Amino acid sequence: MAERLSLPKLAAKIPDEVSAYRLLEEMRWGEDRQVCPHCASIGGHYFLKPKNGGRKTRTGAITQRRLWKCRECRKQFTVLVGTIFHRTKIPVRTWLLVLFDMMSAKNGISAREVARKYELSEEAAWFACHRIREAMKRDPLAGLLSGTVIADETWIGGKPRNLKNPKRFAQDHYGNKNKTPVLSLVDRENGEVRSKVIPNVRRNTLRAAIEADVDLPATNLHTDTAMAYTQIGWRAASHETVNHTMSEYVRDGVTTNHAEGFFAQLKRSIDGTHHAVSTEHLPRYLAEFDFRYNTRKLSDTDRMARLLGQVHGRRLTYRPLTGRA
Repeated sequence: MAERLSLPKLAAKIPDEVSAYRLLEEMRWGEDRQVCPHCASIGGHYFLKPKNGGRKTRTGAITQRRLWKCRECRKQFTVLVGTIFHRTKIPVRTWLLVLFDMMSAKNGISAREVARKYELSEEAAWFACHRIREAMKRDPLAGLLSGTVIADETWIGGKPRNLKNPKRFAQDHYGNKNKTPVLSLVDRENGEVRSKVIPNVRRNTLRAAIEADVDLPATNLHTDTAMAYTQIGWRAASHETVNHTMSEYVRDGVTTNHAEGFFAQLKRSIDGTHHAVSTEHLPRYLAEFDFRYNTRKLSDTDRMARLLGQVHGRRLTYRPLTGRA
């Protein structure tokens, strides 16, 4: 959409549920481009105008949802069907405000803050944030990276000395035994980053993770001097390294600083905003920070529109969990 939004402007633009539905339809579908979630036909569908100022639900309550009928399969649908918002009990207006908040917050926003700001239960806020992170995941059919690619790894988690019983956790020679390893790949040409949780940083693990996202024969690989990368690099078109132990960080354009900068933002945000993230849910947090990094040159409004183009077909079901992060 052409208009640049801020949180106050967005709140004024959607004072009620009807206007929130209209804005969501505009940002997802555009003008007369409604997409039927049942048969995928586009445009020309019928809007079912409610009678007496609202539409009744099965319980008799009045809802302001905007209902459409497909001209092909004759089934009814709303803009929420088949998306991360499917069957939500949270108002659409609240969804749009939370979504915009997550798009514009560089350091992320915690579920507890969402619960306080938007008067939701902690469980509902936590689940809503994870549904939005699910939509931020990269398209599984995205092509392989090539050209100049930086590969680097880091560890997410607390330090053993800060635990109640640090002696229970025997450290490896990196001092990271109890942490979760994360590999990030950065395309130097377009600035795209792809991050993933890996079980360890052994050679075979790193090789499989890199080959899943990088066309190595067509890639100039930049890494540090870790032995695992040295034994992988021969598969690439070329392999250049920087020696951090010798305080070397840039040499003739060879560097891993792009990945290091991404890690710095990621760790500060997790430590400062979320405080702790479980290994089970860490992939969605990585998807969130990858998405914001990859769309960093877009405005908050355009970033929101980009995300709304990815909400279809990415539903999550709720499972109560202890120790949510």
